[in-house]
Formats: sequence, structure tokens, C-alpha cells
Amino acid sequence: MGLNEPDDAAVYQLDEQRALISTVDFFPPVVDDPYHFGAIAAANALSDVYAMGGKPLLAINLVAFPDGLDMGILTEILRGGAEKVREAGAVIAGGHTVTDKEPKYGLAVTGEIHPAHLIKKGGAQPGDKLILTKPIGTGVITTAHKRDQVQTLHLDAAIQGMCHLNKTAAELAQKYAVHAMTDITGYSLMGHGHEMAHLSNANFIIQFSALKFYPGTIEYAQAGISPGGTDRNQEYFSQWAQFEGIIAEWQETLLYDPQTSGGLLMAVARENADALLHDLLAAGEQAAMIGEVTTGSGKLIIQND
Repeated sequence: MGLNEPDDAAVYQLDEQRALISTVDFFPPVVDDPYHFGAIAAANALSDVYAMGGKPLLAINLVAFPDGLDMGILTEILRGGAEKVREAGAVIAGGHTVTDKEPKYGLAVTGEIHPAHLIKKGGAQPGDKLILTKPIGTGVITTAHKRDQVQTLHLDAAIQGMCHLNKTAAELAQKYAVHAMTDITGYSLMGHGHEMAHLSNANFIIQFSALKFYPGTIEYAQAGISPGGTDRNQEYFSQWAQFEGIIAEWQETLLYDPQTSGGLLMAVARENADALLHDLLAAGEQAAMIGEVTTGSGKLIIQND
């Protein structure tokens, strides 16, 4: 797979039994604690392998770090990343560091998958149910944190969610033969949902009331707190949005909220959806069935009763 059909990662088939998955992601801190920053960045980078249904094998550290900044901070960033990679069952196999004015951290990740088990963004079928495996709201929560307006318990819940690997969710996606999947990150539910719907030649109907949000998210959005990426997402992806019912401004904010290390959006056959959701919840995932797939051309139809 190359650039003709953009997906969450590049895939190189070695033979009939093996294919490599390759991806990279890094960014500046989204939280103050260096250990948690490292863990979040690592979970976010690993997520693209999971979004393809794959298993991470190894990762390469990517680091930008300012001259003169306490090296203990870098140690904690790398420790957070290394422990998250270890949790994924993969290994850190080296890395590269450059000097920069602002710290940045992430990973280049290599994974593997059987070619027949690859899960692409395109492939959702009319009648499929849509399941999202994590709550929404990390952009709003981390922005409230940057403005010193966040409650500690709300930030802690978002950090826990961002650190959580999509490993179990990807394994269950394989078990239930999910038709299509992507992870929800910087382009928001609306952006990544559109990409998946477009590549599937389908429309997605999403029930706003079915969405889960991190604690505090709704209150901060109602107070007008949102990151700059929200406006960029809305400006571009609103052309594929259709709203049925009354959608308040704060609700639109959350639909376009850029996520960090978000959940997996899955399209699964109707007959498998309840069992998949049950197993996700039983495994501790904060999953929700949020809608269904219909014929169409890449629209996201948001219904609000």
C-alpha cells in the first residue's frame, strides 16, 4: 500500500504470510509531566499499527530537545515511551535526537500482520454498526490545562485515556472480522470519520447522544474552550457534515475536537456488533456503539434528538 489509497500506515507485503506495517508520529508536549508525555506520544504512534489490525514489533525514538534543559526531563520522556512500547510487546531499537527550541517526542514504528487480515479505512458496508473505543475530548481538556482552567481529576482521566493502548481493541477487531477501521486523532471524529466513509463509498450516521466524553469535556466546551485545531477541522471537514436535529455550538466543538491518542472507529457487521461491544467493555475499554453505515459518498450525518 502506498499513497494512492491513503491509510493509517504504509504496508509492505513480504510474502503470502507476512506484511510489514510502517508509521511515524511525534509532537510537542500535551501535558506537563514528562513521563506521561512520553507515554502518550508512544501510545499515539503505536495506534496507527493497531488501526491496521497489526502487532507492533519495534520502534525508533524520535527526539527534539532544547540545549540547557534539564536532562532529567528527557530521561523521564524516554522512560514513559519505553514502558509503553514494552507494554505493547515491542522493543525500542534505537533512535535519533536533534536540538530544538521546544521538546518533541514520538516514534517510528514497525509492525506486522498477515496480509489477509489487514484492516483498511475503506471497507465499511451498508448495514454495519459503528463502534468507537475511547471517549472524546482530549483537545478540549488539554487546552483547558494550558489555560490553567482544568480540574485535576479531569486532566487525570484524559491522561489515563491517552496513555491507554489500542492493543486489546485491535485484537478484538480481528476476532470479529471488522470491515474497516481507523484511529481518531488530530482530524477529529468528523475528519477521520469522513476519510473512512469516503474510502468506503458510504455515509456514516452518528447519534450524538451515543458518544462518550471524558469527564469535564462538556463543561469546558460549553465555556468556549477549544484548541486551534478545532476551527481548522471544522473549516475543512464541515463540507461533508449534515446535521439532523438541533446541534449547539459546543456540540459541534466536540465533534471537531482534535484528539491525541484517541480510540479506534470500527465498522463491523450488524450481527457481530453486540458481541464485539460486549467484549470491548468486558476488557475495560470505554467503547460505545455510536451509529451505522449507509450508502453514500463520505458524509457524516449527525443526529441529535
